[in-house]
Amino acid sequence: MILQVQDISKRLGNFRLEHISFELPEGYIMGLIGPNGAGKTTLIHIILGLYQPDAGTVLIGGKDYSNAEQEIKEQIGCVLLDELFEGVLTLKQNADVYGAYYTRYDPNTVDRYMERFALRQTARYAELSRGEKLKFQLAFALSHDAKLLVLDEPAGNFDPEFRGQFLEILKGFIADGKRSVILSTHLTDDLDRMADYITYLEQGKMILSDDIESVRESYRLVAGEAYKIRLLPKEDVICTEQGEYGARALVRHHRRRIYDKELTVLVPSIEELMYFMTKRGKQE
Repeated sequence: MILQVQDISKRLGNFRLEHISFELPEGYIMGLIGPNGAGKTTLIHIILGLYQPDAGTVLIGGKDYSNAEQEIKEQIGCVLLDELFEGVLTLKQNADVYGAYYTRYDPNTVDRYMERFALRQTARYAELSRGEKLKFQLAFALSHDAKLLVLDEPAGNFDPEFRGQFLEILKGFIADGKRSVILSTHLTDDLDRMADYITYLEQGKMILSDDIESVRESYRLVAGEAYKIRLLPKEDVICTEQGEYGARALVRHHRRRIYDKELTVLVPSIEELMYFMTKRGKQE
């Protein structure tokens, strides 16, 4: 198991991340989703060892930060919205300075990705746009033989053409079955195409964490006349939305459940699942 998050809790001011637990095996991509302020970035910072949890443990490759911090950091590549490199240095200088901290850093690899991403090695980091800075972070993250990529909302800053390339890079990264990715993103269409696992946070709590097929099997989006939606078992209705010509509801699905033939029943997309989960949270 490449990543084990075990009962993690963390208080930051008035915000509290509470009792988060999940696992990510080698060879898979996990999408980390939730509304703004749900705790995604806090959790990512804990996974990266940037924050100490108040309770719980993070294991990377079965090892704990308390006794194997350097070994763990060798295994992780990250892309964050934070400024990770020195603004006055060129990209090549930054890569070589920070690459010295990694025993498996390969300057040829970072050079190759910089060329692929149309980044000039002689450009100063401070001169780059937000998207270019994230591309450089990605190039560096791929340069030291990491086993786990931890990515916090990078894709929203990429142009559509590069986003396609980005997704192909992630698929290639896990192709040998020995590496994994955890990706926080609001671009849920990307996750529908490539995520193997989904973890959904809301107000610091984990609402669900499961493989994508189990998530798809567990929920249905039901649409039809409002009175028929009201007849659905209340204990299974997560959230209802009234429209001009009827209503929709996200419901927990059971394999043997039979729905009224006049209702439209669909497997929700990740975007629809997140929309109704978030709406329910606001109503409570």
